[in-house]
Amino acid sequence: MHLVIAGASGATGRLLIDNAVAAGHTITALVRPGSTFGAPNGVRMLEAQVTTDRELTLPDSTDAVISTLGKRSYDDTDPVCTAGTENLLAAMQRQGIQRIVTVSASPVLRSGAGEPWWFRRTVRPMVRRKGPNIYADLEAMEEVLRSASSFCDWTILRPGYLVDKPARGHRLVPQANSIASVHRADLAGALLEVVQNPDTCRRAYGVAPHSSKERA
Repeated sequence: MHLVIAGASGATGRLLIDNAVAAGHTITALVRPGSTFGAPNGVRMLEAQVTTDRELTLPDSTDAVISTLGKRSYDDTDPVCTAGTENLLAAMQRQGIQRIVTVSASPVLRSGAGEPWWFRRTVRPMVRRKGPNIYADLEAMEEVLRSASSFCDWTILRPGYLVDKPARGHRLVPQANSIASVHRADLAGALLEVVQNPDTCRRAYGVAPHSSKERA
């Protein structure tokens, strides 16, 4: 597949590129103009300000887009994920590209499905209060994706707390959350897995450790 990866210079984007290259995919890394990102050999670079470029053009051979866009801090009020996704979807619609996978976050699922009661009553409210700008942006992004269902096959992944550790194996949790921490390498693996699986289209998933008993 020819995959365009938005947010390629971020921690998750870099791991995703490494995995995708190892799996034999063609990769275009979508990065900010002037980015110092050093792409691996064979990876194409596309410079664009995805959050503001309403005339964004993707490579004609693109099979799918994977977005790992995210805010840089809790205080960032710019709608990075929403605006970036809107512009990606507009480009996809113009060019006839149907598949997109995006990263959201577990607190966006307001029902708290899959979480124990104590977590929903204590931890979840604290997390939401700490990052209101982040979760408002992600909620709006998810709504933008759902509204594009007439021309777009989207999948949303909602990991919990990300830690920078090697992959340990993951599983997808349909329409529910996991309270276990998620190794960033496993999130990258999950993104590459779902983009190739049409059964995940128009669905949202939590990401959990690959174990019958969740590990912290």
